[in-house]
Amino acid sequence: MDYKALGLKCGIEIHQQLEGKKLFCACPTVIRDDQPHFTIQRKIRASAGEAGRVDIAAEQEHAKGKTFIYEGYTDTTCLVEADCEPPHELNPDALYTSLQLSKILTTEVSSVIQVMRKIVVDGSNTSGFQRTALIARNGKLTTSNGEVRIENINLEEDAAKIVSESNEEKTYRLDRLGIPLIEIGTAPDITLPKQCQETAKKIGMLLRSIAGVKRGLGTIRQDVNVSIAGGTRIEIKGAQDLRQLPLLVELEAKRQLELLTIKKELAGLKVLGLNIIDVSAILKNSSSKIISSTLKNKGKIVAIKLNGFAGVIRRELQPGHRVGTELSERAKIKAGVGGIFHSDELPAYGITETEVKNIAAALKCGAKDAFVLVADQEMKARHALSAVHERAVEVLVGVPGEVRKANADGTTSYLRPMPGSARMYPETDVPLIIPELSAIRLPELLEEKIQRYQHQFSLSVDLATFMAKSDKVLLFEELAERFPSIKPAFIAETLTSTVLDIKRQYQLDPEKLTDDDFRHVFQYLLENKIHKDIVLDVLIDLIRGTFDLKKYASLGTEQIHATLKKIIATNPHAPFPALMGIAMKQLAGKASGKFISDELKKLVK
Repeated sequence: MDYKALGLKCGIEIHQQLEGKKLFCACPTVIRDDQPHFTIQRKIRASAGEAGRVDIAAEQEHAKGKTFIYEGYTDTTCLVEADCEPPHELNPDALYTSLQLSKILTTEVSSVIQVMRKIVVDGSNTSGFQRTALIARNGKLTTSNGEVRIENINLEEDAAKIVSESNEEKTYRLDRLGIPLIEIGTAPDITLPKQCQETAKKIGMLLRSIAGVKRGLGTIRQDVNVSIAGGTRIEIKGAQDLRQLPLLVELEAKRQLELLTIKKELAGLKVLGLNIIDVSAILKNSSSKIISSTLKNKGKIVAIKLNGFAGVIRRELQPGHRVGTELSERAKIKAGVGGIFHSDELPAYGITETEVKNIAAALKCGAKDAFVLVADQEMKARHALSAVHERAVEVLVGVPGEVRKANADGTTSYLRPMPGSARMYPETDVPLIIPELSAIRLPELLEEKIQRYQHQFSLSVDLATFMAKSDKVLLFEELAERFPSIKPAFIAETLTSTVLDIKRQYQLDPEKLTDDDFRHVFQYLLENKIHKDIVLDVLIDLIRGTFDLKKYASLGTEQIHATLKKIIATNPHAPFPALMGIAMKQLAGKASGKFISDELKKLVK
């Protein structure tokens, strides 16, 4: 696509978790998967924001009437997360980290920082709102396609982690709730899908330059805002993979272009008012499993006519994603039904051609008209068709503003309406903060660190990059200084490549290795208690809890010679490779492979 001609505009929001303590209490920022110690059950209601209005997105969530269950831990979660105690003082370390980033991006830091409440009633916050503070505005970032303005840097608390969901309730876990989160929002200055990816990478590199940020999967995520000329800003949530960003932008631009094309084709059409018809009698003998099961459970089959929509519902907007998909998503989210049937895909799913004709006749459909069916309990089914009708009316408008979820294939799904400013109001339990910028020290940027590692430690560019991005970067510098006789490249490889091999090849968890474990391993190397070529075995034993230094105690040269002579005498006609194999097996961990090979060569001559 010609993105300049399309008028593509894109902005991103980066959310980065921070290490240490939570934002408004002293609980640790650890994520847990073990059995929770307690549960809390709640209902959450939408309330008016500072402007006196209830936000449209909050209203939609409230209308679902769900019950929320929260799972917590007595030793790592507290009353603040449970919303049974006011927030404590804002975490000063998290504030410092956010101010460091603000200075790196040359922003204008707020002279007074006010914590606000942002209404969120999907259950992800026990209080019904998320605490957030505007730290800075008006920064900039240079990309290969021009400058991208940084509109804001916020410091906020992360949401609770969802565990399960049904139509009636959602279960969340409190371990993630309250983890400090830096949010960086750009202006819509991005004009190419690849530039979106580049911008996210650059911001990610800057964040990794700061000591206080978390590393690893799930600690950073991107939301993408996309629009084209004549379209509307669409916010895409949960883009986890940087590699997927260009595809997300491309497919959203395509979706908006297709919707605008359909709008043009349907110019002058007016969708008739909502008129729901019960067609259960027509389908009482249907062979469709969903239809028969619904009727057996005293549900109803209800339908609406969409005048002028014949052929429109099957129009593809994204690969495998049609107008009918958008109608179905709206019905699923707003009413909790399993899905819809529509005339552009029938007869199918056990619904016959005769039944289709009878439904069309009951709804008084003409050749250009379509219809949509929903099978469920009557009130839920009627609510679903109301949502379908609402989305059909929006087709004539073009692109409705909404929040969508990033799917693994680069397509998106409807989540909720685009929220507005009506959901914000001041947090009165946290005092105003006046930042002290003179105390903020800028860290070494990641690009600078990579270059330094190449020059100072003679690392290759790949190893320097791998090491600089690792969460073991501080440990590496400590070990390189503490053990100057050990090559820095070997230390770096042990902390990165070797650890990765353990995870991939041996399916063991390297997270079980502590910094002290690595300190001990390199101390043993320095003292010649182990050899470099068996460090992998030592680390594996440490993970398994079977490490015993005696097992790896080095033998003296005389003892090694005695063992090798015995092997040669026992196997007088064996070729060198066979002798070497036996020797390595018997002397595993007692000497390096090179040393054994050299000594064996001397003895077999």
